[in-house]
Amino acid sequence: MNAPSLAFNSRILIAEDEPGIADTLQYVLRSDGFSPVWCPTAQEAIAQFSREAPALAILDVGLPDLNGFELFKRLQALPGGAAVPMIFLTARSDEIDRVVGLELGADDYIAKPFSPRELVARVRTVLRRSARAVVSPSAAPPAPMASSAPQPFLLDGERRQIRYYGRALELSRYEYGLLCLFVQRPGRVYTRDELLEMVWDDPGDSFDRTVDAHIKTLRAKLKAIAPEVEPIRTLRGTGYALNEELPATP
Repeated sequence: MNAPSLAFNSRILIAEDEPGIADTLQYVLRSDGFSPVWCPTAQEAIAQFSREAPALAILDVGLPDLNGFELFKRLQALPGGAAVPMIFLTARSDEIDRVVGLELGADDYIAKPFSPRELVARVRTVLRRSARAVVSPSAAPPAPMASSAPQPFLLDGERRQIRYYGRALELSRYEYGLLCLFVQRPGRVYTRDELLEMVWDDPGDSFDRTVDAHIKTLRAKLKAIAPEVEPIRTLRGTGYALNEELPATP
């Protein structure tokens, strides 16, 4: 068997209610050196994830107790959840479902029926992308922050954390990457294509609307801290930029 050399943590969480599919996934993952943990319900997946964050999670969209998309959001909200790559597994192959999954921030989307060996290969690909993102200059900019950055933001590249008006933000990987770019170059306008290229692991699999969806959730998190402040400007037909004239206090 091959040892999983990509990451020290080889634990793979599987949220899948069909025992036959779960058995197949566990077998091929275990054969490839991973340590699969099967959860037949979303609630059990949440409990296992809370106990120990896995290296990666495979989520079936059609779970009996909770929609897979909602499960994704709840796992992302757990401590360390935003750093865990996740793959959606579903019998539904409609483009709209794929778009929804990717816009939420999922790392891949695999429709049933699937090749178990292909799925394992894609698991390893996602883990490689995730490992690169941790050391990528665009995903983890240097600290301390540039002196031109607005004071409301405090960026800690080593901890991959951004504070806004003194409060730590709970950000997904892509939200973090976007805000890092904006904070380092306030006023600089980024097109959607530039943001896809600089932040996303595989920009060819993403869409303009993916950027818009992440900007929307990022704005909501900033507004929850400072409701009267608009830190991210939209330049219609062009892209986005960080407001250069933010107040020192909200």
